[in-house]
Amino acid sequence: MRTGRFAGNYNEKRVYKYFNFFVQNCVMMESSNIKEEMSLKRKKNKLWFMFLSGLCCLTLLGGCGSKEKSSSDEKDSTEVIEENQTEEAQSDEEGTPGANISSVGEFSMQDINGETFTQDMFADYDLTMVNVFTTWCTPCVNEIPDLQKLWEEMQDQGVNVTGIVLDSVDASGNASEEVVEKAKILADSTGASYPFLVPDQGYMNGRLLGITAVPETFFVDKEGNIVGETYSGSHSLEQWKSIVEEELKGVEK
Repeated sequence: MRTGRFAGNYNEKRVYKYFNFFVQNCVMMESSNIKEEMSLKRKKNKLWFMFLSGLCCLTLLGGCGSKEKSSSDEKDSTEVIEENQTEEAQSDEEGTPGANISSVGEFSMQDINGETFTQDMFADYDLTMVNVFTTWCTPCVNEIPDLQKLWEEMQDQGVNVTGIVLDSVDASGNASEEVVEKAKILADSTGASYPFLVPDQGYMNGRLLGITAVPETFFVDKEGNIVGETYSGSHSLEQWKSIVEEELKGVEK
């Protein structure tokens, strides 16, 4: 049995040894708890990531469904438009003035300078381009210089160009002096020397009454027949050359 100072030292060492053992166990337990917490946190993060991924997939699927519905709506809208177009075509066939008119007939118009033009204007050319425009239409105005060049370059091939200022008359066919003045300024600013005609009260026997968008261009042969295709929208000089050359192939010279 240890006594005295040696016994005290021995007991202190034993206590210190047990204390170290206790601390180490606590540290190990704490470390184990930390690892478990980290593992649990990783699992939570993984589950959260899976949840977000699933949510994204559902969102994408919902978008596709919405798109399909939109496509269906567009299809329905297209069918309505096609039905309306069919009704309009049937109306034209029944005699409503419009783009299906095959001849310009007899007419008398004045240009913006007061010169008179009739159906005889077509007789001197194999093909006449009739470009219908308004003074407020930017695409219309922008293509006028190209139409002037086309007129200059293709007259030798029997091609003529004529402009019709659609907004220079009101719904009753009465001329607007204000718009005619604008057309004069437009001709000067664009360098156009081909005629700008003011529609007559019959709107060229109904041919111009079917126009709902400008510019619109159609072609007339030397007999006064409307030939080829009707072209909506503006085109470049090269595009017009190609179109005119193709239309020339379909007329008798």
